[in-house]
Amino acid sequence: MTLSMTGFGKSEVTLDHFNIKIEIRSLNSKFLDLSLKLPNIFKELDLPIRKLIKEKVIRGKVELMIHYEKINQSNTISLNKEKIISYHNELKEITDDLKYNSDKDLIGYALTLPEIIQHSKEILNDDSKSLVLSAVEKACKDLKKFRMNEGSALEKELTGYLNSILDNLMKVKKFEKERLPKVKEKLKRAIDELNLKNQIDEKRLEQELIYYSEKIDITEEKVRLKEHCLHFKKSINEINSGKKLGFITQEIGREINTLGSKANNISIQKIVVNMKDELEKIKEQVLNVL
Repeated sequence: MTLSMTGFGKSEVTLDHFNIKIEIRSLNSKFLDLSLKLPNIFKELDLPIRKLIKEKVIRGKVELMIHYEKINQSNTISLNKEKIISYHNELKEITDDLKYNSDKDLIGYALTLPEIIQHSKEILNDDSKSLVLSAVEKACKDLKKFRMNEGSALEKELTGYLNSILDNLMKVKKFEKERLPKVKEKLKRAIDELNLKNQIDEKRLEQELIYYSEKIDITEEKVRLKEHCLHFKKSINEINSGKKLGFITQEIGREINTLGSKANNISIQKIVVNMKDELEKIKEQVLNVL
């Protein structure tokens, strides 16, 4: 099963006074590069969330965000009655001492002084924490489902590129046999141009042709290239095969390059160029495989 590293997941959960939305998205990365954006009330869940994502997501540039809305705010704000009374009494005492007559309401002044409004501290109990972590796990499952869909499309693309390389490899055979006669013709032409015909016999010419036939032989390269492509196809269905596929891609590249350097034929060179073009597409897409 091929999984893409690109994905998106979300979930929601409602607690006593909160409606919580969780979003998680991922892009490709060699390792797990995790970024959490948590409101202060969820900060103590930082480590448990990181551990959970490491187990479920495994690899990628991952960003998780938690948003929340207060459902009932009536109990979150209250007035500090003791402070109001204390301020009022002190203000009244001062006005009496100063014999200051004012029709202004002392309560109104008191309400503008510090520490009058109290905000109740928002905390999560153990049950709420468990529900939030469950919601994070649900978002990770949603992300995995997205990754599976992307991975399925990715697998089809990669398989298509590999098939193209194998098809091109089959075309090479058509031009292999014509290479040695051309080398022989080139050697004879060089001998004639240099007036060396009397100095080089047929046996020496045959030795030179044997040397060149070994030098331009591409049988091993073709066999290894085919094996690497088949190995890639088999490995693509393994779990978390992204790094392995990257290594196999490097081996495919080496064989294609060697094939090109030993081609000694313009038609084979053109085929090699087509293979390299498909290989570059594979390299680009393999980076997205988990």
